[in-house]
Amino acid sequence: MPVTVSDARLSLRFSRSQRLRTMRDFAQVRNEGLRRAKGCLIVNWTLPPAGSLTRIGLITSRKLGKAIVRTRARRLLREAYRLHQHDLRQPANIVLIARSSIVGKKLADVERDFLSVLRQAKLLKTAL
Repeated sequence: MPVTVSDARLSLRFSRSQRLRTMRDFAQVRNEGLRRAKGCLIVNWTLPPAGSLTRIGLITSRKLGKAIVRTRARRLLREAYRLHQHDLRQPANIVLIARSSIVGKKLADVERDFLSVLRQAKLLKTAL
């Protein structure tokens, strides 16, 4: 059976299985993992056992502003990850924390900071 163009593309979905959901998971990544900060975000990560999926969690504190501001920050962080999820070198548990400088930023700015942090952490494939 021939492979169509739509089959050959990688899925850019962000499913429930790719999310950190429990406080225990968040705490483990933040306490035991490594940390890098750049621009409008902080990234904490750990490397899970082999064969695991990459899972991500987002933190936006009330210091950012009202609910609409925090929701936009979460959307920007989620979209930056979603677009580059297949560019990771290996699976990781990642916690993204929005800093106050994310307020008013565009997706391109958040994406640039996100990729920069992943490069520093050596989590990106070398081709990027």
